[in-house]
Amino acid sequence: MSDVTTDEIVLDISEEALFKVMDVRAAEDEGPALGLRVEVTGVEGVDYAYDLAFEPVAEATDADIVYSVGELTIMVPLTSVDKLRGATLDLPSNPMQGGLVIRNPNRPNPLGDTESIELSGTIEEKVQQLLTQQINPSLAAHGGWAGLDRVDGTEVYVTMGGGCQGCAMSAATLREGITVMISEMIPEVTEVIDTTDHNAGETPYYA
Repeated sequence: MSDVTTDEIVLDISEEALFKVMDVRAAEDEGPALGLRVEVTGVEGVDYAYDLAFEPVAEATDADIVYSVGELTIMVPLTSVDKLRGATLDLPSNPMQGGLVIRNPNRPNPLGDTESIELSGTIEEKVQQLLTQQINPSLAAHGGWAGLDRVDGTEVYVTMGGGCQGCAMSAATLREGITVMISEMIPEVTEVIDTTDHNAGETPYYA
């Protein structure tokens, strides 16, 4: 049994979802002894992917956060806590849709993890290193690329091409992914500006 118990509700549950979960658990042979394990298992598009399963509460380990919502014990792996904090397990908005949904304000970084990246040199050199080592390998999976147009003082101008040019997701990728990554990794940068011509290409974004 895990000793990592908390009063913090990492993932909340709406009353309707809690009723449904408890109803499903009641049909299980070991119902009262079961808790709900919720884990982030990966990324699907711009959202996290999840796994929900009933498991004996006694099998929780020190690698889990354990807390209760009503009469339901919830177990969240420590590796998923930050990704789930502030989220809510709920019923779908469409009553015709079955199952449960997780309404999560957190989003995965579309460009991956930056913990192992070390940058050096001028702003221009650091941006180029970041593009080469992290951003473009991630964008390549979608047939796209990002390039440094120019650096003006502490302002960085970036352009996107390939599968990213004219893509409906390219502006969001730049704003939520590239901009955040450059700002976090190179704090001296004050602004990241998109110079991409989204009207060009086979699928222009603004057409």
